[in-house]
Amino acid sequence: MNKLVSHLSFQVLVAILLGVLFGALLPESAASAKLISQTFINMISMLIAPIIFFTIVLGIANMDDMKKVGRVGGKALLYFEVITTFAIIIGLVVANLMKPGQGVNMKITDPEKIQQYQNSAADIEWGSFITHIVPHNIIDSFAKGDILQILFFAMLFGFGLTKMGSAGASLIITFDKLNKVLFNMMKFVMKLAPLGAFGGIAYTVGVYGLDALMPMAKLMFAVYLTMALFIFIVLNLVCRLYQFSLWKYLKYIRQEILIVLGTSSSESVLPSMMLKMENFGCSKSVVGLVIPMGYSFNLDGTSIYLSMAVIFLAQVFNIDLPILTQITIVGVLMLTSKGAAAVTGGGFIVLASTLTVLKIIPVEGMAILLGVDRFMSEARAITNMIGNGIAAVVVAKSEKEFDQLRYENAISPINDDQVN
Repeated sequence: MNKLVSHLSFQVLVAILLGVLFGALLPESAASAKLISQTFINMISMLIAPIIFFTIVLGIANMDDMKKVGRVGGKALLYFEVITTFAIIIGLVVANLMKPGQGVNMKITDPEKIQQYQNSAADIEWGSFITHIVPHNIIDSFAKGDILQILFFAMLFGFGLTKMGSAGASLIITFDKLNKVLFNMMKFVMKLAPLGAFGGIAYTVGVYGLDALMPMAKLMFAVYLTMALFIFIVLNLVCRLYQFSLWKYLKYIRQEILIVLGTSSSESVLPSMMLKMENFGCSKSVVGLVIPMGYSFNLDGTSIYLSMAVIFLAQVFNIDLPILTQITIVGVLMLTSKGAAAVTGGGFIVLASTLTVLKIIPVEGMAILLGVDRFMSEARAITNMIGNGIAAVVVAKSEKEFDQLRYENAISPINDDQVN
């Protein structure tokens, strides 16, 4: 019993259940619980930028081959594009079959908030997304936690370090020590995960209320079902193709899944996922490149949600979307979904941008999603995280950078209770 109580997964699960009860019974107090969740996420966020920087620099310095860096990045981007396209298509198919928007009464509850999203979407210049990758000021990039810009700078820094030869050995040793210090800090912060999960779920239930779910239960069910189908069919096929077990992988990262469920943020487990995927068998260099890239380019859950939200709103407004129009939607979402992580405000701004581009569905229709979006954000974040971990394994195996012995050790029952 003591062993179970001391297990982080059990603690987080209990915290989530307590958070639901607290939010339902004391909604006035639960609103302030966001402070607890946000503090935990801030503690993780302060570690993300330096961990990504040192991990990528060390990975490239140890790789000692920039052609290999380009090959790994290219494989990752190709994989991301293929998988997110599947995610968009499966979202469209399920939304067309289940028709969650039929019979929903449209009510504009918060027009001012929708106008804010419209204004933010209008300010997005999708053509400048590529140029945004190159930082104007790297200190500012670290301060804002811009993952893509830090990734770009770290790759250049790693390349410069490889050109120093033996003269750069002492700096590599120093960076390695600093990285270990950061991961030790991360292990300590992760012990506070139950508090973060409690605060996040209590805030969600307290502010939005469980009663908000009932009118939108069909959409909620459709979204969660689609995410499950994507994970257990599409990603499971990928796992089988690359000869590793999806179930054992999910069991191995169950703590991260529960933390994301509680906090609604996949960033809350980014550092621990990088460490977990190394221990799962992927090389440090592959993990350092693929996982951070995935947070901008491999948003499987976000892609599914965006595609289903567009079809849902079309059904609410009784707008018929021919097959050619839906193919156009796939093309638009392939672009807009890639920028979701780089846009402050997340999925709603990107959804507003998508509807603006399509000019078919009234942007004001987004108001109907406001009440339940928070309850679906957990599914998006969990799917994104699961997909990024699998991407790391796929790229590592294709590069023969996967340690089968470490994989067997990670999934063995003997190590089942270990956090990392």
